[in-house]
Amino acid sequence: MIKRSVFRGLIVFTLISFMLFLLGCGGSGSGSDSGGVDEPGGEDTVDINVNIPIFPADNPWNTDISNYPVHPNSDNFVESIGLNVNLHPDFGTVWQGAPNGIPFIVVEGDQTKVPVTFTIANESDPGPYPIPNNAPIQGGPNATGDRHVIVIDRDNHILYELFDAHKENNGWRAYSGAKWNLNSNELRPIYWTSADAAGLPIFPGLVRYDEVVSGEIKHALRFTVRYVQKGFISPARHYVNHDGGSPNPSNLPPMGLRFRLKADYDISGFSPKNQVILRALKKYGMFVSDVGANWFVCGAPDPRWDDSDLFSLQRVKGSDFEAIYTGEITGSPY
Repeated sequence: MIKRSVFRGLIVFTLISFMLFLLGCGGSGSGSDSGGVDEPGGEDTVDINVNIPIFPADNPWNTDISNYPVHPNSDNFVESIGLNVNLHPDFGTVWQGAPNGIPFIVVEGDQTKVPVTFTIANESDPGPYPIPNNAPIQGGPNATGDRHVIVIDRDNHILYELFDAHKENNGWRAYSGAKWNLNSNELRPIYWTSADAAGLPIFPGLVRYDEVVSGEIKHALRFTVRYVQKGFISPARHYVNHDGGSPNPSNLPPMGLRFRLKADYDISGFSPKNQVILRALKKYGMFVSDVGANWFVCGAPDPRWDDSDLFSLQRVKGSDFEAIYTGEITGSPY
């Protein structure tokens, strides 16, 4: 846990570029292999149309929270992230020469499994993982950021996710990794990380283009914040020590805290596609899932996104959100 915290802290500070840095968020493609971008690797591209349920209907990711009570510390949580800070869609087409977002790839059940080694093997699900040679890496093969790799086995309904993934001759190495049974509500062991800092899955919280054009996103989203307290709310299972020296860390959001766009926020002036995203934020909300830039909501890269249209989501500010109560905060065991 300490190693995880230090590692993430180093990445955060390395990637800061004034107000913008891509940590925790990325984009997962939808509609074509590798998030809409073909990557080299010697294998044919794979259809990334998921076409399977992502967790049961009663899973927290798929729960309508529009009528959940406001958290009693909501005002302080929102203020700590930034009342006047804009919502930022951390996904789109291309950013700095790479697909903008966290990419994913869908494979069939007979995909060859390869070895994976982990820096923190004691909190990672052991390999092998069915990762094809052309699996896209967040930020591209030369990225220095989070380097997430996400693979969905659509026949066996298993989600595989890696953090800080690097291709090797006979397989992959990563800082951490997790497997998720998409037919189950089972959580990771308490205090275990995953491929994100909250011990949550990444893929279920991504904004995907195909969902948006279908007219409805039916799940919660994920987003990042700059500072967090040492605690988490289920379904999150892990926290990081990254409070920035705050004199009032209890007013910082814990991992797994859920925010929703206020019901009275007028979305009529946004494009139809952006209204789909904003309606999801009212109905399902978004989880604090990783350390990164404040109010950066995560999604999938896709060449069909209209980046200028997505940019208009920045009209939404932190003050337009409220934290909701979904359970008590679990703190450090030490």
